[in-house]
Amino acid sequence: MATHPVSASGAFAPRSRRIVFAAGVACLSLLASPILAPAQTAASPVLQGQISLADLAERVMPAVVNIAAVTTSDTRGRTLPQIPQLGPDTPFGDLFEEFFNRRGQGQQGQGQGQGQAPQQRRSQSAGSGFVIDSSGLVVTNNHVIGDANEITVIFNSGLRLKAEVVGKDAKVDLAVLRVKHDKPLPAVKFGDSDKMRIGDPVMAIGNPFGLGGSVSSGIVSARNRDIQQGPYDTYIQTDAAINKGNSGGPLFNMAGEVIGINTAILSPTGGSVGIGFAVPSSLATSIVDQLKEFGETRRGWLGVRIQSVDDATAEALGLGTARGALVAGVDEKGPGKPAGLDVGDVITKFDGKEVKDSRDLPRIVAATPVGKDVPVTIMRKGKEEVKTVKLGRLEDGEKVQPASARTPAEPAKPAVTTALGLEFSPQTEELRKRYSIKDGVKGVIVTKVDPNSNAADKRVQVGELIVEIGQEPVNSPADVTKRLDVLKKEGKKSALLLVSNAQGEVRFVAVAMN
Repeated sequence: MATHPVSASGAFAPRSRRIVFAAGVACLSLLASPILAPAQTAASPVLQGQISLADLAERVMPAVVNIAAVTTSDTRGRTLPQIPQLGPDTPFGDLFEEFFNRRGQGQQGQGQGQGQAPQQRRSQSAGSGFVIDSSGLVVTNNHVIGDANEITVIFNSGLRLKAEVVGKDAKVDLAVLRVKHDKPLPAVKFGDSDKMRIGDPVMAIGNPFGLGGSVSSGIVSARNRDIQQGPYDTYIQTDAAINKGNSGGPLFNMAGEVIGINTAILSPTGGSVGIGFAVPSSLATSIVDQLKEFGETRRGWLGVRIQSVDDATAEALGLGTARGALVAGVDEKGPGKPAGLDVGDVITKFDGKEVKDSRDLPRIVAATPVGKDVPVTIMRKGKEEVKTVKLGRLEDGEKVQPASARTPAEPAKPAVTTALGLEFSPQTEELRKRYSIKDGVKGVIVTKVDPNSNAADKRVQVGELIVEIGQEPVNSPADVTKRLDVLKKEGKKSALLLVSNAQGEVRFVAVAMN
């Protein structure tokens, strides 16, 4: 079942499972009083008479902080609902009049609102964080501070310091703050999350429901979790209790090193059910370093559009097993183009790091320094090649491209070739106009799709074009027939189609040939 984020006000989406960002939010007050439930008696395996975490908690607690973020916005332009003129004999007329008079909208002033000073609305959120440098650098989640006008960092000792934002990153949900104090502040350091194994004990400290300095423990339940909250999802999953207000707090290993930043929970109730997620330190450290140095992120950029390789695609490409990231598009102005990367290449290694699936590549590329010459290993038509790419900067290359709007049209009547549950037609002026096909887009046009076919299951649509079959171009329905015959003779079970929409955006689709 799909998960859905909770809104800042705590209004949950009506689903039985949802991702909840663990920052507590309230209006005009820190947090509403929580409803207390009987404590569970089952102890963590770590604490069943084997290990006490008291010394560890005492050592790192001074560096863990509560964060209060206040956002002030005016209500200028917000108008109250208008009501008709109410006479003295109107039922409840006196109550309506009193209500609107209190808000500056009496019977005489309805619809005016001129000359009134804008009212301000204050909202406050509470979260957690931790000091990483004794000079006063603090790490937390980006969603804890948002666009706050005022941020206060509160230490376990009671010390309160105003904070300024050094930098923040919405993609990974991290922020770095700075506080100033006349004495060195207690700090903790990052550990290596890549060394953590499933089952290793961990400890979380934070500010759940405004209860600062709360400690919970558990284990690493899973690694590399994709909860579909961003392009670089690779969360540590833990059963340590994480609740609203824990966001931005540290997840420690038993050496007292931060191996994760607690960020979200999966919950049917909004409270902890033993499924929490933390940004791993292996991902966070490079981002924190960039925010410290530049006040912004500087991610590597390859300039390609990729898609996953499933078993059918791997078989069609002769890869053996499903692996790597399939290049479905190359940016004409990106660094991949002059390096020789092409549509249909499968990237299996990047800068010496194995690309097991398409999710790995964006994270590896983003963490690689801008301007570095990087070896990229690809599979092209069954042969391994190595290309060298000089990485660009993602923030410079990001562009918003409007989605093409295409009105579904009736399939063309004269179908020249039928195969794979599809009917194909050569490009004609009439069909190009009917399907709004952009000039320069090549291939044969799909004019009918059998709804019971594998192609329909793979979402091939009428009006799209088949540009290649088996990594060879097709320009006519006759080419389609020839290529399919060749693939069948080679014993292929699937045909790898390069499918283009009317605007020229392409993707690979592996369609069964039986």
